[in-house]
Order: sequence, then C-alpha cells, then structure tokens
Amino acid sequence: MTREKFNNYVKLMSSRLYSLAFRILRKQDEAEDAVQEVFIRIWKMGAKLDCYSSVDALATTVTKNYCIDQLRKKKVISDDTESIKNQPLAESAEEIIEKAESFIIIRGLIDNLPDNHKELVNMHDIDGLSYEEISEKTGQNINTIRVNLSRARATIRQEYNKYFNEKRRN
Repeated sequence: MTREKFNNYVKLMSSRLYSLAFRILRKQDEAEDAVQEVFIRIWKMGAKLDCYSSVDALATTVTKNYCIDQLRKKKVISDDTESIKNQPLAESAEEIIEKAESFIIIRGLIDNLPDNHKELVNMHDIDGLSYEEISEKTGQNINTIRVNLSRARATIRQEYNKYFNEKRRN
C-alpha cells in the first residue's frame, strides 16, 4: 500500500475504528490511542496486506483484539494491586527465600524449554506482548502460538510440581 493510499484509508476508516474502540474501552483517549496503534500496525504490515481479501476486516479485528488486550492488562494490574493491598506488610525471611527460590526454579525451567517455547513464554508472559504482536514478530499463526504457549506452560507446571514433590520426599 502506498503512502497516499494509506492516508486515504486512514481518513476513511478512522471514525469506524474509533467507534469500535470506544465501545470496548469506554474512554476517549484510550480509544484514540488504540486506533493510532492499529494504524501503525497495519502500516508496518506493508506488502503482507495484499494477502488479505479485506483490509477493513483485518483492521476491525486488530482493533477489537488490541482493545481486549488493553482491558486484560488493566485487569491484571488492578488484580495485582488488590493482591498487594490484601497481603500483610511484612514477610518473613523464610517466605522471601521461598519466593526467590521459586523464581529461580521457574526461570531455570523456562530456560530449559525448547527454543520456540522459551521464546513464546518470554515474549508473552515476561515481556507482555499480545498474541498479535508475537505473530508479527515470529510469523507464526496465532492459534499455533496459543497451542505452543499452552504446552510450554504445562511443561513448566509439570516440572515445577515434580521438583517440589521430590523436595518434599527428601
């Protein structure tokens, strides 16, 4: 898509995408940011846009998914804030050591995953990238990313539980 075609496309689709984003996010500034982010993503796709039969449908889907991701991030942040508020202020040295040990173990388990699973866990769970962003970076199908991420998490969970079951026996 040429720069001129893209500019015309932005003028044509801005209000439609903004309406969708606003219905989901319920805040003007967040909806405006979402639309801007969507247009940046579409522009970055460049020649890949020719593969899509409807760029309008693509833009609508990307907008919807981006807005949903934003809501999820807000929920995670508010859930984290609530859990912090509900925790006692002082942790014992033992609790701090246990958390540090768990972190080290999980980090090691992630590092021992096959490279493709390790990369997905790092991008999604550590760096906070959305499935769409990971798809853009890796060229993988979103469903493939979801399946591989689920398998990676299952492996981590299984190995983590195995480690602590062995530790309890000793």
